Amino acid sequence: MATIFSDPPRTAAWRHRDARVGFEVVLLRLSDDDYCVEGHTVAVEDGKAWAVDYVIRLSESWLTRSAWVKGHSATGRRELTLEANGSGGWIVDGSPVPELDGCLDVDLESSALTNALPVHRLGLEVGEGANAPAAYVRAPDLTVERLEQRYVRGPDDGRRQRYHYAAPAFEFDADLLYDQAGLVIDYPGLAIRIA
Repeated sequence: MATIFSDPPRTAAWRHRDARVGFEVVLLRLSDDDYCVEGHTVAVEDGKAWAVDYVIRLSESWLTRSAWVKGHSATGRRELTLEANGSGGWIVDGSPVPELDGCLDVDLESSALTNALPVHRLGLEVGEGANAPAAYVRAPDLTVERLEQRYVRGPDDGRRQRYHYAAPAFEFDADLLYDQAGLVIDYPGLAIRIA
């Protein structure tokens, strides 16, 4: 059976763990034809404190339309705007970025929420997998790069869905657990959902 999620909650929160100490809070709104996700993350990583605010606009099928990201750390303040054309082309701060061609999602290093975007958009069936390269925004310097990723849907337990996630550039793979709304509830080594 293809992935079917319930409507997302109006708010969600994650406690970051292991890789960093911090917290993320997200507000989700559905308007006439898109979702607006507003998020705030504060964290300490490798002894350095930073804060990232973001607003992501998504189609009803969770395809990224745009993202505005603002970072603040001891090295200064930065701001970034990403615009997607819906077919894999990206403009970052007004300039085309061919390196990102084929990416349909934005993935923020500071956010556990952004791992929901490809899962919703792909609609995988149990046992099915797909590559999901993303426009990856690092925290706190807001550099943008292409991140190759893969999601494979594992067996469900009736209430939660499991996806095997791999990001070869980071030599990372793990089983991510999602709730009925398709938001990650356990991201090993990074975050756990608390609200």
